[in-house]
Amino acid sequence: MKIAVLSGKGGTGKTTVSNNLAALMTEATIIDCDVEEPNSFIFLKPTVEKEEDICVEYPVVDDLRCKHCKKCAAFCHYNAIIAGTLLTLPMKEICHDCGGCAIVCPESAIEYQTRTIGRIFSGRAVTGNKMVYGVLNPGELSGVRIINQVKKIVQNDPIVIVDSPPGTSCSTVAAVEGCDFAIIVTEPTPFGVSDMKMVVEMLRSMSIPMAVVINKAGLGDDEVYKYCHDEKLEIIGEISFDKTIAEAYAKGELAVDVSEEKRISFTQLWGAIHGIIEVTYDH
Repeated sequence: MKIAVLSGKGGTGKTTVSNNLAALMTEATIIDCDVEEPNSFIFLKPTVEKEEDICVEYPVVDDLRCKHCKKCAAFCHYNAIIAGTLLTLPMKEICHDCGGCAIVCPESAIEYQTRTIGRIFSGRAVTGNKMVYGVLNPGELSGVRIINQVKKIVQNDPIVIVDSPPGTSCSTVAAVEGCDFAIIVTEPTPFGVSDMKMVVEMLRSMSIPMAVVINKAGLGDDEVYKYCHDEKLEIIGEISFDKTIAEAYAKGELAVDVSEEKRISFTQLWGAIHGIIEVTYDH
């Protein structure tokens, strides 16, 4: 069972929800797929047992062979090759490593070299959970390759909690693809609702069942409640704003470790998730 935790924008509390759920379900594996700025490790403090570099290949043009026919540039869907009458210049940061440019080159002037775009860390969290997270190198444009490898590492684990990237980018799609259920974490503000709508559309297009958790409940307005009612989205949990929890978060501490009230709230949330999944997949 793979459960994605995601949000329409950053700062709504998806990491708070995913980490605290993991702390109460120590047999679950947690993966942080927000590879551009992973932060679950700050709270779960894993002992890293394994590290691996993630590499991609990129084209290099042999200027002595190249006749500047521009077929490689015409083929590249991502515009990763600039071709002129005197120079053919691949841009390795944009290249998606498909290999097509080398195939269409009539002069066999393109070869591939390897570079590292990030790293994956695997280990055991202080809570006892198995944990895997990826880190994208600064300046890289896409973390999809890292996300896919993180998911591959845990593909046979029985319960996986996916701390997803915010929004609806390619990285988010890669993170939630193949998940059995999604928890949308939002906040009762106009921005929270607006960005949440895009996530709902994305999940529906991917046919992934979903439910909503409202974080910082009581601070905003009731627009999110009206939206969920109109869209028939079940709200399975509300986390009220608590200054003590905010202070704990700033220190890298888990809510379930500093507040009995929040421990009860997250335990009830686990129960609600389990109930929905049972109903969804039994029918």
